[in-house]
Amino acid sequence: MLEHIVLLKLKADTTDQQLQGLTDALMGMKEQIPGIVDITAGINNSPEGKSHGFSYGFIVRFVDQAARDNYLPHPKHIEVATQSLRPLVDDVLVFDYDD
Repeated sequence: MLEHIVLLKLKADTTDQQLQGLTDALMGMKEQIPGIVDITAGINNSPEGKSHGFSYGFIVRFVDQAARDNYLPHPKHIEVATQSLRPLVDDVLVFDYDD
């Protein structure tokens, strides 16, 4: 398994409706992109104060690195990234590891 962790610094004017649209778009990738095992997403609720402004995150679990590598250029991933994600964020942090 490969864990693909993405953390987002949302723009100050991001609405709840826009965030729900992003979440829906992310979840829709699971059925359309081969090799995705699961997708989870949510708003940071850590009390530690160490989020460095990253307030929303999601994890895409892939069967292996090859599935992740096929996902990156997949048209559905590109669509979600350009239409649903990038308009809402000031910064993105991506961290992948094998599980």
